[in-house]
Amino acid sequence: MLAKRIIPCLDIKDGRTVKGVNFVNLRDAGDPVELADAYSKAGADELVFLDISATEQRRKTLADLVFKVAEKINIPFTVGGGISSVEDVDILLKNGADKVSINSSAVKNPQLINDLAAKFGSQCIVVAIDAKQLHGNWKVHLVGGKVPTELDLFAWAKEVEDRGAGEILFTSMDHDGTKNGFANEALAKLSELLNIPIIASGGAGKTAHFKDTFLEGKADAALAASVFHFKEIEIPDLKNELKQQGIPVRI
Repeated sequence: MLAKRIIPCLDIKDGRTVKGVNFVNLRDAGDPVELADAYSKAGADELVFLDISATEQRRKTLADLVFKVAEKINIPFTVGGGISSVEDVDILLKNGADKVSINSSAVKNPQLINDLAAKFGSQCIVVAIDAKQLHGNWKVHLVGGKVPTELDLFAWAKEVEDRGAGEILFTSMDHDGTKNGFANEALAKLSELLNIPIIASGGAGKTAHFKDTFLEGKADAALAASVFHFKEIEIPDLKNELKQQGIPVRI
């Protein structure tokens, strides 16, 4: 089994790290450059930086902030928010991003996935999917979870893979910020359906939740924000505990 990855997520709004519950009620969580530096030193496997207001406010991801973060860290770094073209990706990669994450723009223009994979390689194209259950079916949502679509989570995930994405970041809006655990049933179904890595997001509250998403959800990586930002879980402690549970992690 490949080593499971632990990934802190920096949700950025107006240049600050923020965190909410179910995508709303955001509160300040600190300076993104300082947090990124601390996570890199603490043993995080990767870092995800999402400018959550970029798509909503129709502006581009803050490339200068990306550059400042990239200068501080020595782990793979994924950047998302407001990316809608090959040119956007080119700028971010030149500013220090290792991978990019696209979400709303991929739904609006699925060909973008093909174009980015062809230009930069699948290995640096992550498609983020925000979904919640409506009448028992998982439906994809856009613009930071504000706009529901008729897209089925599993059908869209398969199309994303077929178009050349190298990885999927699945966030359960129902679980986001609740600290009640990840959407392991949906994650396990995605794992059966796809051949590319899946990052679980939404619901981390304690160490056991990470163990469960790796064992029950079959996730390849687990992403979390508030439990790391507010030091409810320390990454070295988490990794040591996972290792003791027999889950392969990089210490």
